[in-house]
Amino acid sequence: MAAARLAAALLLLAAQAACEFGVLRVVSQTRGRDYCILYNPQWAHLPHDLSKVSLLKLRDLSTTQLCSYLDVPAEDFTNQIALVARGNCTFYEKVRLAQGGGAHGLLIVSKERLVPPGGNKTQYEEISIPVALLSHRDLRDIFRRFGHEVMVALYAPSEPVMDYNMVIIFIMAVGTVALGGYWAGSHDVKKRYMKHKRDDGPEKQEDEAVDVTPVMICVFVVMCCFMLVLLYYFYDRLVYVIIGIFCLASATGLYSCLAPCVRKLPFCTCRVPDNNLPYFHKRPQARMLLLALFSVTVSVVWGVFRNEDQWAWVLQDALGIAFCLYMLKTIRLPTFKACTLLLLVLFIYDIFFVFITPFLTKSGNSIMVEVATGPSNSSTHEKLPMVLKVPRLNTSPLSLCDRPFSLLGFGDILVPGLLVAYCHRFDIQVQSSRIYFVACTIAYGLGLLVTFVALVLMQRGQPALLYLVPCTLLTSCTVALWRRELGAFWTGSGFAKDAPQSPWAATQGPVPPKDMDASPSEQPSGAEPAQSSLSTEEAGAADPAKDPDSPGASSPSNGDQAGDQAQPIPVVKPGTSA
Repeated sequence: MAAARLAAALLLLAAQAACEFGVLRVVSQTRGRDYCILYNPQWAHLPHDLSKVSLLKLRDLSTTQLCSYLDVPAEDFTNQIALVARGNCTFYEKVRLAQGGGAHGLLIVSKERLVPPGGNKTQYEEISIPVALLSHRDLRDIFRRFGHEVMVALYAPSEPVMDYNMVIIFIMAVGTVALGGYWAGSHDVKKRYMKHKRDDGPEKQEDEAVDVTPVMICVFVVMCCFMLVLLYYFYDRLVYVIIGIFCLASATGLYSCLAPCVRKLPFCTCRVPDNNLPYFHKRPQARMLLLALFSVTVSVVWGVFRNEDQWAWVLQDALGIAFCLYMLKTIRLPTFKACTLLLLVLFIYDIFFVFITPFLTKSGNSIMVEVATGPSNSSTHEKLPMVLKVPRLNTSPLSLCDRPFSLLGFGDILVPGLLVAYCHRFDIQVQSSRIYFVACTIAYGLGLLVTFVALVLMQRGQPALLYLVPCTLLTSCTVALWRRELGAFWTGSGFAKDAPQSPWAATQGPVPPKDMDASPSEQPSGAEPAQSSLSTEEAGAADPAKDPDSPGASSPSNGDQAGDQAQPIPVVKPGTSA
């Protein structure tokens, strides 16, 4: 039984290897358009260069199946491409009749999934014209655009070694990781020092970041596995749930990313009148309501027009980047130990669902790739939005047929991005000129380049974390060893601990903590002596005299912004408790 299954699998693999994608060029007067075809080069090879192919008339017999001589019209197919329907007989019987009628090629229209038009060795030797399958949807589009009188050519251009859209994906991914890590690190450090903020204003500060514990990591990975398996088996039902969640999450992310910029605008600062409505009882500013409306509108527009391949991908990428930045700011890994645990567990998860699951599924396909690109037998033809996608810039059969977009999952940005954010926070605390942050960001870029090289060489979907996790983890460890800070970096002991502080008056400046004169021995091992507790830009933000929006400098003219600003930053040495 096992030998029979192995033989069947080998035959299926051989059939898939023999199957190739090609291009049907349709021309009518001055217009032309390319369509995807699936052909078997063992019947006859297609030329690679369109200039070497002659345009032939397409003979429409799509209402017949060409299974007997009775289906052959009185006028033969000389110098024509025959177009017939699939079904009722083998591919060999159809092509034998078409070749006998003088056809130069055979197109078989399929209303079902395109499958390789196979045969046996004897049949291959007998047939000398190409045989290809065309989807019924494409045929309807041809007749709608060009009518029934068209000229066609069959060819199979060579695939480019690398598509230039990978450059765009690389810039978006590395830029998101760098910006998100920088923003998350700076935001987190400031919030540690601004522990006691004003809560009596019309608006409160944003929610604190969520510290990820080892238990949360394990639960998260188990949920990811469970959800991926559910999507594999119930894709058509759950895909709309994921689309709805993405719309809500991306709108929130877009609002969060644009809110700091909108708060600096000098207009629409009036507030909602007193009321008892949910959320509105906080009396948000008009400009924040307009921002919320804009964010929701962008998300809804994408949700309605998500399948418009020509431009909807731009909105999806913009919303996806905003979502990733929001998640990097909200989720916080408190130690390098937690970073290592998360990255290694997801490293194993990615490898298992890409390389191991093909041996466990009946179709022999990877669960991860099948879910990310959308199952070929899906009745909804929907795609999961949790990816950055850029259309292929080179003309090729793959861009028409199998993979019109290059994809990069959000997990390949968020997971290493959390480590980059941790490195930036540690940089600020030990005042290391952001060497950890820069090194980890460069390592992420190099890991992404290795992923692209593996994708080109193997011509199949790659688990990006297979390359990103070793690059980022090893680089971070190497920098910590070189600076002799591995112990502090592993446990996060370079961070200042939070402790209750006395409240400050609105007109007072920074109040130094009582242990200001703590000895240098209390600092973490390897930490450099601090000239000041914060960088220059953070120290400037702590001075209420320089910041008109701070509570200490508030006035009746800008009092509506007092609730949005944090307290001044106290001076704290790294490694001491405030």
